[in-house]
Amino acid sequence: MSMTTENNERPPLFSPGNTLPFVLVTALFFLWAIPNNLNDILIKQFMTSFQITRFEAGLVQSAFYLGYFCLAMPAAFLMRRFGYKAGLATGLFLFGSGAFLFWPAAKAGSYGFFLFALFVIASGLSFLETGSNTFIAVLGDPRTSEQRLNLSQSFNPLGSITGALVGTVFIFSGIELNSQQIDTLKAQGTLKAYLQTETLRVVHPFMVLGVVVWVMAILILRTKFPEIKEEADARDSRDKGRLSDLLHYPHFLQGVSAQFFYVGAQVGTWSFLIQYIQDYTHQTEKVAGYLLTGSLVAFGVGRFVATYLMKFFRPARLMGAFGIINMAMVAVGVLFPGWVGVWAVFLTSFFMSLMFPTIYALGIKGLGANTKLGGSCIIMAIVGGATAPPAMGLLYGIWHSMAIAMIVPLICYAVVTHYAFYGSRMKILHAESANVSEPATL
Repeated sequence: MSMTTENNERPPLFSPGNTLPFVLVTALFFLWAIPNNLNDILIKQFMTSFQITRFEAGLVQSAFYLGYFCLAMPAAFLMRRFGYKAGLATGLFLFGSGAFLFWPAAKAGSYGFFLFALFVIASGLSFLETGSNTFIAVLGDPRTSEQRLNLSQSFNPLGSITGALVGTVFIFSGIELNSQQIDTLKAQGTLKAYLQTETLRVVHPFMVLGVVVWVMAILILRTKFPEIKEEADARDSRDKGRLSDLLHYPHFLQGVSAQFFYVGAQVGTWSFLIQYIQDYTHQTEKVAGYLLTGSLVAFGVGRFVATYLMKFFRPARLMGAFGIINMAMVAVGVLFPGWVGVWAVFLTSFFMSLMFPTIYALGIKGLGANTKLGGSCIIMAIVGGATAPPAMGLLYGIWHSMAIAMIVPLICYAVVTHYAFYGSRMKILHAESANVSEPATL
């Protein structure tokens, strides 16, 4: 790993006049992490309340991350036309609307209705992530984009911790029935009432979340946002950017692939960490939920540590080192299930922490007028979170081993590590047709 030689010349992360927009948009990183990690609790809760398999429960993440995939590009076009503020407010209103849909879904007792509500929430988050990540990345000097984005993303784990903790405390009832107790309730004719009670436990956290999100939407609308240089250049230029231009940037194309696999690793690991813990250590769902929360604390600490280390090490090299460590950690989880494996998988959260913002910032570097479109493509790659959990559920169904299912995140980290060391090097093909001003190499 090589140390940067520009430490004494590094520009500020953002200008003082942009403090309020920076703070408000950074707060969104906290907000959208809450439903992301409430999903990890919902998977376990829906397995109980709807009596479904691990593969079927994995569809929670599929419905959720398909929302990202379907709405990321419309979000980019809306923000290109009306600006970041309009896009962020739209995303917040969609987010809140999906949260409010949990009430009728619970009253109907419909798993499909819940999946639709999660799709609506994720549609809103697609606007937030497309807008917020790009806004923060281009808010200041390009030389500090990775560090600036990692700083904002450092508040994302705090939302993750909040989501997992709220779910563990307020959604998990602590009642875990065995098959004999379920048969007894069936015989007494009270099983349906019990399952309905378990389903209703998910409502109140989402109602509160919906109110908070709509209040934030109003604050965003009432705040004056700075004019971003990229927006001004795009407005003054006839070239508004084209999707076809993005094909000329190998570092961007490989960034989309790396983000797909990274999100798959993150979502797959957290979705089934509770099941992994319970299968191999026989702890209660409450204890497993608290351990999940602890891993998210490690994730948050990792974000702040990585942001600091980027003062001394190139972001891509740092990510590559963390990728190698996580491949080793997941391999331990596969080969040594039990407490050793649990703690190894637990620690992967620390080392995965810098990956999303670093891949994003590296991927959109040098895209010029195509920055919003490129950012939306990288957000679309979040659909990796829709594929990894069902894949892990299928492996579990075949081998009846959550340890073997962890092979999926292991493969994902290998792709991210390759991108860190090789794929992120910025090379531009046919620069004359891609609206490129400086064909630099990272």
